[in-house]
Amino acid sequence: MFARFLRTALLGLALTAPAFADTSATTPQKDSPMTKIQFTFGADVLTATLDDTPSGRDFAAMLPLDLDLTDYHGIEKIADLPRKLDTTDAPRAYKPETGDITLYAPWGNLAIFYKPFQKSNGLVRLGAFDGSVAPLVDAGDTSVRIEIAD
Repeated sequence: MFARFLRTALLGLALTAPAFADTSATTPQKDSPMTKIQFTFGADVLTATLDDTPSGRDFAAMLPLDLDLTDYHGIEKIADLPRKLDTTDAPRAYKPETGDITLYAPWGNLAIFYKPFQKSNGLVRLGAFDGSVAPLVDAGDTSVRIEIAD
């Protein structure tokens, strides 16, 4: 008798529980095509994958880009972008990891992290490198061409 009551109560909770919010705009879609890009500097070519988010798609639409990357505080490489990116539905803050490609929205610049950093307001993840970013770090301040990978 108690088991039937418990089963009925749990079923009632499941039917009346609120649905989870749709986070598809801020998290990459597993079943949607991801945009592969490449960074070319000197003789090196590094590949990365952009997130399927409004910001990631807007960055892809901007490519190809020729940028001058400079080191910033021994943690990241930064470069100014030619225009602001769409940050619709972007989280208010993000905690970057090694290899993350991000936008620092308040300044409108690209920030490529080669060391993890604290969660920061205004930081929006665009994607991540597919492998090591060591060649980019070793290059120092460098010019880079970013384009859609073949």
